[in-house]
Amino acid sequence: MADAKAEKPKKAASERPDLATLGGLLVGVGGILTGLLLEGGKVKDVAQFTAALIVFGGTVGAVMLTTPMPVLMRAARRIRSVFFDRVYTPDIVIEEIIQYATQARKQGIVSLEQQAAAIQDPFLRKTLNLAVDGIDMSQIRSIMELEITILEQDGEVEAKVFESAGGYSPTIGIIGAVLGLIQVMKNLANIDEVGRGIAVAFVATVYGVGAANLLFLPAANKLKARVREAVRIREVMLEGVLSIVEGLNPKLIRTKLEAYQKQQPAPSQKSKTKATAKVEAAAKPVSVEG
Repeated sequence: MADAKAEKPKKAASERPDLATLGGLLVGVGGILTGLLLEGGKVKDVAQFTAALIVFGGTVGAVMLTTPMPVLMRAARRIRSVFFDRVYTPDIVIEEIIQYATQARKQGIVSLEQQAAAIQDPFLRKTLNLAVDGIDMSQIRSIMELEITILEQDGEVEAKVFESAGGYSPTIGIIGAVLGLIQVMKNLANIDEVGRGIAVAFVATVYGVGAANLLFLPAANKLKARVREAVRIREVMLEGVLSIVEGLNPKLIRTKLEAYQKQQPAPSQKSKTKATAKVEAAAKPVSVEG
């Protein structure tokens, strides 16, 4: 039974496509192209490889100049989380914590050693291992809150990479338009070529503004939302494990942790809500020795 329970977190950590991201891209790009067609234009009017090369190449170059390579590589790996969402919610974590709390109340916290070693999530595994090893509650909180702080800082830095790209791409688009106009000036003798050349030149501006507002800036905000959700889940884990160490009744632990299901973004440990404080105050007398 213990082995079967230990496998549950592995199922919870699966991924699914983020329909909001995919749908947003589809609606945004589709709306623009549909508007172009309704105005009598053609898709090939904005399908310019050279304009895309100038905008995306210039934007990536500018971002590389301003971002340390380790941060750039981390941000590149995080692109996947913009399009895929981890199916690991506070509800799942709470049920997992209650399971551990019930066993610890019956058999003692040391009985969780085997389960702790099999937990997939590194944060929860580390927190529970510290608890099983008998580390003081204040030390556990201090160590794990530091990890949460680092997670927030890293997430903010990674999101800023995409914010930087969103700031550079419109300007690079203007550069592309100017480069196109320079080529137009060379053909002023041919008025037909001038009109076509001006239209092509401004495609770079469309690419720059479109990439910033439909890709880079939304991706940055999505990553920030992912970090907030990850922080909230880790706070649930930390509070749950500390409640187990404190010896609280599983029902009280559930009541305490359910507050995290209703709050968005998650409350920090340094500024708890009054509701959470009341639950803690009510729970402390129940922490009877033995």
